[in-house]
Amino acid sequence: MSDAENNKPEGGGLNRRSFLKSAGVAVAGGTLGAGVTMTAAQSAVAAAAVQASATQPGLARPVTTKLNVNGKDVDVLIEAHWTLQRTLQFRLGLTGAKQMCDRGACGSCTVIIDGRAVLSCTVLTVECAGKKIETVEGIAADPKWKPLIDSYCKWDAMQCGYCTPGFVVSAKALLDKNPRPTEEDCRQALAGNICCCGTYPRHPTAIVEAAGIMRSA
Repeated sequence: MSDAENNKPEGGGLNRRSFLKSAGVAVAGGTLGAGVTMTAAQSAVAAAAVQASATQPGLARPVTTKLNVNGKDVDVLIEAHWTLQRTLQFRLGLTGAKQMCDRGACGSCTVIIDGRAVLSCTVLTVECAGKKIETVEGIAADPKWKPLIDSYCKWDAMQCGYCTPGFVVSAKALLDKNPRPTEEDCRQALAGNICCCGTYPRHPTAIVEAAGIMRSA
């Protein structure tokens, strides 16, 4: 978690539940719509850092990679060793896929690539060219998935919220393939997601309820 997030003041009339509802569980700020945006200053700083690496002896030259993120094609200038998680956060301003363990152990950076839930800290960005990438920001912006977001808030299936985007992405990947999941199906689908706050029992309840609402819509 960044210093900016750690230093956010408490109170101010905004509680966790209302924030998650308004933010679509893309917790801790960042770009919350389906679009991919950064401020001009952020983009300039990130691009300058990558371009500067090309002048350093012994370092590989940066590469431009075309990605499709939440239905939008974008060209990103990155170093060839950058993971997809790093690119999403530092080049595209999408903070939903969290950098937590950075070794594929916690599930906080989960995204969907070509319909499959993937840990974005274990995938190189250059490997994702030509593939369809979905993040929690895109899911939150799609009205189809509002029942899932609402159900997560209703059942309070989060505490600090840091891991919640990864859980929601894994849940979406499950419902894409299985619109009638059992609680055991949900547990298996979420097996790779870790919650330090211990909210595990609430996730299957929220997902099963959301699935029922979506089927009846």
